[in-house]
Amino acid sequence: MLVVITYDVNTMDSAGKKRLRKVAKVCQDYGLRVQNSVFECNVDSTKLKELKYKLENLIDKDKDSLRFYKLGNNYKTKVDHIGAKETVDMDDPLII
Repeated sequence: MLVVITYDVNTMDSAGKKRLRKVAKVCQDYGLRVQNSVFECNVDSTKLKELKYKLENLIDKDKDSLRFYKLGNNYKTKVDHIGAKETVDMDDPLII
């Protein structure tokens, strides 16, 4: 299923900047960055639970936020893209 993950990490101190880098790194391990704090991840339910667990343990819940949008398996009709950054077929292998 395609899951869109967005995050907002408070970077007012060095600990926040470190959390931001860690959150981005974890998201990169599961999907593709499509905007600064937005990732598209094609994962099954087990991988999604694993990803949520990792991210939840990185953030400061009093200062940061995470959002998970589950678009399901038929996501191609639910996503429109206009503008810069080429659209990637999430069914293809992600080679970075």
